[in-house]
Amino acid sequence: MPSLRYLSPSWGLQDSPVTGPFLLSQPPAYSLKVTVVRAKNLLAKDANGFSDPYCMLGILIGQSPREQGEKKERKFSFRKRKEKVEKRNSARDVLPAKYIQVTEVKNSTLNPVWNEHFLFEIDDASNDQLHLDIWDHDDDVSVAEACKKLNEVIGFKGMGRYFKQIVKSARANGMAGASEDNADDFLGCLNIPIREIPVTGLDKWFKLEPRSSSSRVQGDCHLILKLITTQRHTSMSQRMSGFQVHGLLLSQLLKFEHGQDQVRLRDCRFSQPVLIGCLGWGPLRHWQTSSQHHQACGLDYCYLLELLGTIQEQWGEAATALPREQEESLANSFISFVEHALLLLRQLRELFPVTNSNAVSRLEFLLRWATQGWLGGRAMCVYVCVLGSAKGNENDLLLQPGLGCLPGLISLADAVYDDLQASHSVYGRLFVSLFSSLPRDSSALALAGFHTQFLPAIRLWLHTLRDKTRQRLQRAVDVDKLEPMDATSKHSSSAADATLCFSQTQELWAQLAWPESAEALDLVTQLTEDICEAALYYPELVRRKVDTRPLALGEAVSEPLCIALNNVEHVRKATGQVLRGLEWPEPGGGSPGSLPRALKSQLLAMDEDLQREARNMIAHLTAKMVGDIKKYVQHISLSPDSIQNEEAIAPLMKYLDDKLILLSDSLVKENLCRVLEALWDLLLQVILQALGANRDVSAEFYRRFYYTLEALVDFFHAEGQGLPLESLRDGHYKTLEEELRLNKCSTNECIEQYYLDKLKQRSMEQNKYGRLSVRCYYEAAEQRLAVEVLHAADLIALDANGLSDPFVIVELCPHHIFPLARSQRTQVKTKTLHPVYDELFHFSVPAELCRRRAACVVFTVMDHDWLSTNDFAGEAALALSSISGLSRPQVGSSVRSMQPTTLHLRRPKANVKSALRMLEGRMDREAQEFVKKLKEMEKSMGDD
Repeated sequence: MPSLRYLSPSWGLQDSPVTGPFLLSQPPAYSLKVTVVRAKNLLAKDANGFSDPYCMLGILIGQSPREQGEKKERKFSFRKRKEKVEKRNSARDVLPAKYIQVTEVKNSTLNPVWNEHFLFEIDDASNDQLHLDIWDHDDDVSVAEACKKLNEVIGFKGMGRYFKQIVKSARANGMAGASEDNADDFLGCLNIPIREIPVTGLDKWFKLEPRSSSSRVQGDCHLILKLITTQRHTSMSQRMSGFQVHGLLLSQLLKFEHGQDQVRLRDCRFSQPVLIGCLGWGPLRHWQTSSQHHQACGLDYCYLLELLGTIQEQWGEAATALPREQEESLANSFISFVEHALLLLRQLRELFPVTNSNAVSRLEFLLRWATQGWLGGRAMCVYVCVLGSAKGNENDLLLQPGLGCLPGLISLADAVYDDLQASHSVYGRLFVSLFSSLPRDSSALALAGFHTQFLPAIRLWLHTLRDKTRQRLQRAVDVDKLEPMDATSKHSSSAADATLCFSQTQELWAQLAWPESAEALDLVTQLTEDICEAALYYPELVRRKVDTRPLALGEAVSEPLCIALNNVEHVRKATGQVLRGLEWPEPGGGSPGSLPRALKSQLLAMDEDLQREARNMIAHLTAKMVGDIKKYVQHISLSPDSIQNEEAIAPLMKYLDDKLILLSDSLVKENLCRVLEALWDLLLQVILQALGANRDVSAEFYRRFYYTLEALVDFFHAEGQGLPLESLRDGHYKTLEEELRLNKCSTNECIEQYYLDKLKQRSMEQNKYGRLSVRCYYEAAEQRLAVEVLHAADLIALDANGLSDPFVIVELCPHHIFPLARSQRTQVKTKTLHPVYDELFHFSVPAELCRRRAACVVFTVMDHDWLSTNDFAGEAALALSSISGLSRPQVGSSVRSMQPTTLHLRRPKANVKSALRMLEGRMDREAQEFVKKLKEMEKSMGDD
């Protein structure tokens, strides 16, 4: 009756009987769904300590209260002893059953698992009962088959079923004369009145009961029971399915609930949940009706969340048995609710303001619903879009032109900031806490192709970024005072602004994380080009600023110029790091850790361009020092020979020391090295110019500059703290050092250097001029040098017939060491390129002269011409300090057994001819004779 009192006002019936489309022409038809799940702890009836249990169940037809009173002392059982059944005199002693059904027999177990489903029609839900017996199967007769056959024969609706007929049928089909020993043993029974089954169904363990006080049973049985309607005879049910009718009923009840309580409109729940459960179809139908009603009149999100939780718990079993109509209806309800939820999230700031705690609570339940997979990543996208929307309307704030708008702008900025902070603290906490547990790689969260809509905007952003970067660099240089930012840095504020601008661009690109690799490659290539262009634009701006600053009187090295150099170096390093930090997609799936070839080439080009800009600025710096350096070098060249070298070069060294102290304090290490290299090259050029302007000077002049050169090497090397020796002694240094070394020597020392250079030569074309085999040794007893000319091979052809007439000139050099040793020559071997001489020559010279560093024996191969001068074929030199008898003791008997020495003929190289150039300017007789001899030999070489 409470349910009737609740339903009557729901349809506006008050005390009137039910009318309208829901008028019943006939009572509804009910059915009972029974699932026999399992049993446990049954009694063991077999000798092996187990049983072979099976279940027999059916519906006991309802009895009048009087009949129930008469038989309340006796419990029904499907199976009675045969003799007890035969003693009954009337059919009333045996209670009829509807469609008795049997489970399978589970052998040798006390905890059987069946999981079998049965459906029984119910005639009288108020009086009928579900009866279940559990038996131990002990014979070979199939009781289930007997039940099946009996139901086929006597299957009329309403006719009772008697178990003794089943027993007789089973025994008739079994063995004749079956004894009572193989009769099935009783394990327990259950009697469940239909009226005690709730509308939501039963899912519980039932304790087995005995059929009499003398029966001994134990154990429990797990059953799932649900009472359903299979047919309703109403005018609406004739044109609608029961599922649709049920939805209309729930919708009507929801409307009634809202009409009863307008205050708690959004927190509505059914006040009669049991009655709602009577309508059937469970949480699926409840969800569809409630979600549809929620879109018009909001319901409690917690209630909707509970419905979804129930659906998810029962989905595995319900999905397999769900009809097509209900499946489509459920899918449509989900789609409709998802769109509605997304619409609400798009109006996040209006519908769920952060200042309303109740609204935030509703948002939390909505997001919890979203995290169960129904919305996926779409909610996060909506959140990102709506979070950045500013609060308020720009028309709410009237701005005045000029400075009068400043307070209004400040108020607007503060309001926007406060609103964003509050929104982030509330919305951000909810979204992060609820969506952080979602799987990152879930396909349900993938938003395919969404980025293509932003591609035009990204390209426009890159174009705008390029222009804004140039403007920002221009402003940064304009306000820069070219002073160090702090005591620990040597660059100024504009360099810090430039690197910050580039690093922010890199961070924005990383946050963008463009998903399409081909498009990302195109975008990052354009971004790299723009960064390189901006990085090269910055040195140009700084150089202009430095050029516009006037220099103080006598100031050659200015601190602003050093700061500008450091700025360029700082930007160069930072730009390289930014470009390497860009996430470059590799086309074709390259290795993620490698840099693309395009990026490497751009990095190299940008680095070279910036270093060239730095060198240009350094050249600008050193150009201001040229005048001072020339002045101090001229002071060295004009200093008289009477003063010491240290005193002559002291002004230059002091000047360089003062300037390098300033440079060391103002420049970073990389720029200091570049400036030192430029200064070193400048000094070498100035000294070379000074040497060229001073000819016909004394050897002391060159000795002083040679001393100056070595002092400068030590100064710039600075005991390993400055430039490396390899770079100092390269390039112009070699030319200058050779000229100074040769010019500072005497004529004899210069001639000795000529022969030392000749001994150091290594022929790179060993087979071009041929080979000469000789044997040299010193005879200490006779104080003489023995030279054997054995043979030659592969000489060059100098005659018209393709052959030569070679002979060999043997002489000891230099002549000022061996003034008494006259040159000797072999016989002429005509028309051959492979002459054999086997001639021995002796030179009477002391051993100590032969051990001189430049002492050598020179073999000159000439082609004899009868009508003209002889032609030069090649020469070779052998150091005397290395021959037998001088470098090691000589054994007299082993002279002939010595291996000959093969010398490769060659012609003088440029480094040997340099000594000739040094001697040409000298006027003494020794130099002139030596130069004359060398020129005659060059003349005999001809064009070759």
